[in-house]
Amino acid sequence: MTEQQIRAHFEEVRRDFGPEKHLAIPMFDDVLCYPLEEMIALNKLAREIDWEFDAEKRKELIAQFGKLRRTITVKEDSQERIYIWPEGRMPKITEYTDNSDFRYNHDPDFKPYMFEMLLPEDICPKGAVVVVPGGDHGECTMTEGWQVCRELNALGYQCFLLHNRVNHNPWCGQECGADVARALRIIRSNAAKYKIEPDRVAFAGFSNGGLTGEACIQYYSGSQTVADHFPEYVPDALDELPGAPDAFLCIYGPRFKGAEFDYTNVSYPPTFFAVGRGDSAMENLNFVYPSLVEHGVPVEIHTFAGTPHGVGGIALIDGQVKYPNFQLWLPLADAFMQDVYNNR
Repeated sequence: MTEQQIRAHFEEVRRDFGPEKHLAIPMFDDVLCYPLEEMIALNKLAREIDWEFDAEKRKELIAQFGKLRRTITVKEDSQERIYIWPEGRMPKITEYTDNSDFRYNHDPDFKPYMFEMLLPEDICPKGAVVVVPGGDHGECTMTEGWQVCRELNALGYQCFLLHNRVNHNPWCGQECGADVARALRIIRSNAAKYKIEPDRVAFAGFSNGGLTGEACIQYYSGSQTVADHFPEYVPDALDELPGAPDAFLCIYGPRFKGAEFDYTNVSYPPTFFAVGRGDSAMENLNFVYPSLVEHGVPVEIHTFAGTPHGVGGIALIDGQVKYPNFQLWLPLADAFMQDVYNNR
């Protein structure tokens, strides 16, 4: 099947499935607020619908999806969202007013927020990690967000699952990067509460989330401010804190081959890459690595044989680890972060 045929198929799926699936996006985004097993079943069904080429069979599956979605209710002990911008203060560039065709997961009234995924009180954290899933969030939040946060918790990190304005879906780099910078500043301002050092806050981004992490570094590292990119923005006390991560975990999300990057005002943190050798992102990695080294950025790279794109945390849905070699990225990233923090 050609790429054009696959694109046409997904346009057809969006037309058929869009209205029903859109109702489930807040549930996928807020997966930790719902019963896990039911959400896994909903995720599996969504994936099956996406790849069903028979229109009648797809219609039946969509009906099943809707029926299951309506039975899933919020858990009694569910968390509250932590909105990262005060009302009326979120800096904006993109004119986004209509999502009637369900092209994007998040509607124009979306407000960025995060969830805390914290360690037990008797554990001393190694640091904190802000995690941003790939794609347009939604289903990816379950695997590349919630599951990855659980895995990083097990390694000793306070985790924060962030839903920012999504890079190119439809927002721009300055906007998605500003959301990350704001989340990092909120965490640093509460370092004592989270029992961390304020200079041990990393960012982990998957696929499109990796591009989001670099946007944060590009526009808000060093002495750069939000007001530099949004002239009408009024800073507050949080803006006095650093806006870039202390370590950058870019998981199959290097900037695209040929993309320009101005290093002039950038203070690029030590960066860790994990990419499957069966992933087209390898071409992007081969492009970006020499550029970072040329500009003095400490870089660690791990590539994994036989591994395609988008498999971070996928065992949550598949029920098995299909690519066990790729799971090594977690202890490797742990060692990388600790080396960065202990050898500055």
